[in-house]
Amino acid sequence: MLTAFQNMILEKIAKGDVLVDILNCLCRAVEDMVPDIVISVLSLDDELCLHHLAGPSIAPSYADAIDGLKIGEGVGSCGTAAFRASPVLVESIATHPFWSAFKHLALPLGFRACWSTPIISDDKVLGTFAFYFFRERGPSDFERQIVAACVHLCAIGMDRELRSVERRRIAQTDSLTGLPNRSRFNDIIALEDASKRHWGLLLMDLDDLKLVNDTFGHLAGDDLIASVGRRLQSLCGPDSAFRLGGDEFAVIVRGDECVDLGFFASHILDCLKAPCLCVGQTIYPSATIGGAVAVVGESIAEIRQNADFALYEAKDRARGKFIEYSRNSGSRFARRFGAFQQLADGLREGRVDVHYQPIVDLRTGHILGLEALCRLTNRNGEVISASHFHEATRDANLAAELTRQILRIIATDARRWMDLGLDFGRVGLNVSAGDFLDGQLSENIVGVLETAGVPTNKIVIELTESIYIGRHEQSVVGQIAKLRKAGMEVALDDFGTGFASLTHLVTIPLDIIKIDRLFVERMIVDRSASVIVEALLSISEKLNFKVIAEGIETREQCDFLSGLGCVRGQGFLFSKAVDREQATLLLRRQAEKTAIVPMLRFAL
Repeated sequence: MLTAFQNMILEKIAKGDVLVDILNCLCRAVEDMVPDIVISVLSLDDELCLHHLAGPSIAPSYADAIDGLKIGEGVGSCGTAAFRASPVLVESIATHPFWSAFKHLALPLGFRACWSTPIISDDKVLGTFAFYFFRERGPSDFERQIVAACVHLCAIGMDRELRSVERRRIAQTDSLTGLPNRSRFNDIIALEDASKRHWGLLLMDLDDLKLVNDTFGHLAGDDLIASVGRRLQSLCGPDSAFRLGGDEFAVIVRGDECVDLGFFASHILDCLKAPCLCVGQTIYPSATIGGAVAVVGESIAEIRQNADFALYEAKDRARGKFIEYSRNSGSRFARRFGAFQQLADGLREGRVDVHYQPIVDLRTGHILGLEALCRLTNRNGEVISASHFHEATRDANLAAELTRQILRIIATDARRWMDLGLDFGRVGLNVSAGDFLDGQLSENIVGVLETAGVPTNKIVIELTESIYIGRHEQSVVGQIAKLRKAGMEVALDDFGTGFASLTHLVTIPLDIIKIDRLFVERMIVDRSASVIVEALLSISEKLNFKVIAEGIETREQCDFLSGLGCVRGQGFLFSKAVDREQATLLLRRQAEKTAIVPMLRFAL
């Protein structure tokens, strides 16, 4: 009978049944075999406190009363057995000193004696296994055999459970910071939602982690992440701060504190400001935080998305600070974040492509060059222009990745056209402020062109004043000079619509200015616009700049510009931006001595 009982329990352990269910089954089976007893199984935590684990016949009131009991000498039978790591038999609960503080709990339930045996595995006490007798007595030989078997089975089951818990803990712990990881975060946030308590969510990104990695090496970056993780863990407590991956962290704020997320976020930012030593380098951590308070009726996905919206907004206009999601401005947050996600997904999934708009000689219609314009194919197959996700390019990292992908496409196309013997002049590549951040723009572009076998003099770098207004102008000027030294021309786009444009003609090394379409559109009917265009052409000639007029849509505009001495232009009059194959077709036609002519777009 005992062998069959042991095999049954071992089979349940081997199958991975829930430990509490296994032990309750064990208790019921033993109580059926041995009359006049009730069994209790307690577990011991790291704080040396006992907790009710199993015992279906134990009254809930009694289990609750002893739950959390600190072990020690003379603390009942179980507390003493766990403390001594050896069995303790009390044959009279009513008179034994070990039970003086607890007999008022046991005697009303009919318990007259208690024999407790510690459950031990690898010299560590995991809990206790106790027989409560309804008579003042000790165990029989058969009962001793049963207890020896049960304690062994309990040790196997509890040890297996501990190892399983440890495996789950390791699987849900970030190895670098020791914080719970994304998997644990997903579990905890689901529990918060189910609890119906007040809670809020903060999402945090470290600032300039890439700069730290590039400057001091990835070990310094890892040290920085680990330092931030330790500070968050100390500040927020268990299962409140999480590392989601990379430089991303999350903090769950509970209770009344979530009413004022800003106060809690400010406390976090203040704690992060202290310098930390990373591979011998002193680094001052900085972070940007977005947050949202959970609102009844919103799903977890909506709350996380709201916090994401706020973080994106903070990274764009309040770096190093906190922004809380506001439902009054939610549509604006969502629109901007949607653009960010749209472009990020497109880059990741390879759905970004290039269309080309010809730049032509206004007198002959001959193609002098092409401007590369970004296009994104939605998952539904729709091709959209950059204007639909322009706000997303204000994110420096995203804009820089967009430039890298566009450059690789341009280099591939340019090499193919060269192999076909097609003259395409130069291709204009639009760059953003994000491309200048690492100080390696020229080297990055030259590297891609060399890999593709394309000379640098086939590229025009197009930039706007926003790249250097309010930024480290000297650094930008130096990088522009390196681009020109490498053989590329540099064009100032949208000229005339920014700030201090004439000043920049003197201070910024340029080759080309592109007159904004606004002036081209107005110059026929607005004398002020025509005077400005004429003045720009005169200044450019004296400064030896080339000029390209943008947005030419009518023959009248083309003739007017030609009359003022403008040689180059682009616009719908000549061609819309066309895909790569159509661009190749235009170049083939030109190679066959068929110049591009106005209204060509209708033939495409």
